[in-house]
Amino acid sequence: MSANETLPVPAAKRKLGNSEIEVSTIAWGMWRLAENGRTAADAAKLVHAALDTGMNFLDTADIYGFDGAGGFGDAEALLGEVLAAEPALRARMVLASKGGIMPPLPYDQSAAYLASAIEASLKRLRTDTIELYQIHRPDILAHPQEVARTLDDAVKAGKIRTLGVSNFTIHQVAALNQFLDNKLVSTQPEISPLRITCFENGELDQAMMLGLTPLAWSPLGGGRLANPQSERDKAVAAELDRVAGAQGVSRTVAAYSWLMAHPAGIIPIVGSQQPGRIAEAAEAYKVRWSRQDWYAVLVAARGERLP
Repeated sequence: MSANETLPVPAAKRKLGNSEIEVSTIAWGMWRLAENGRTAADAAKLVHAALDTGMNFLDTADIYGFDGAGGFGDAEALLGEVLAAEPALRARMVLASKGGIMPPLPYDQSAAYLASAIEASLKRLRTDTIELYQIHRPDILAHPQEVARTLDDAVKAGKIRTLGVSNFTIHQVAALNQFLDNKLVSTQPEISPLRITCFENGELDQAMMLGLTPLAWSPLGGGRLANPQSERDKAVAAELDRVAGAQGVSRTVAAYSWLMAHPAGIIPIVGSQQPGRIAEAAEAYKVRWSRQDWYAVLVAARGERLP
């Protein structure tokens, strides 16, 4: 391949890790679903926007909606209201949630708490099974064997189909996976053109080695790509704009597609709560990256030339 040949285009669907579950290669995230007094009717419009765009992979968590004092579980509960009103929507989605954070501890993956958190999520979501259940952040005080036993029990009981982690180091992933009968299918770190740590610290290499699907939270750098301030952020935005302008898409779409071009099969989680922005994400499938352009973004993100 020459520098100007295009990288492979991601498929619209892929298997979730080594499971048989087929997911869209762009996901929709609901961490802000319960904000601003959003009603179930308003939330339903967003769910429809995602599903109608072709995203069947919907990601939430029990902590979403928590504002530091209250709201724990609000995002799950709101989605549960949507599903109660339109039960047919459930069959169109692969539902992912997370648990293991319990304010103000902050983390608890003891057997008793984790089992109760899974039950609570199922009740709020008004569903019998969650397709992907992820440990949200690692509990340093929980032995991975104990966590694994609790998760395997939930899979055996039919409450969860597959297992994943979020914000785990490569060693934490390896330790938990070692004790699991039902091996991990996904990992969810923060990945964006402004946060490229996982490209170089072994996280994505491990994901490819173990067959884990990487889900990227905050793929737009927590809003910093939209309004870059530092010289580095501006340099990354300029490289994305160069490709975006040439291909008639927005900087946002270029950012999603840049992640998706990685051979690990990164699935960006779109965090927008605006139907138009959710639909726009699908334009990422038409962006073509050359090796030279892809590396130009990486070099800008590194702030220095590659060795």
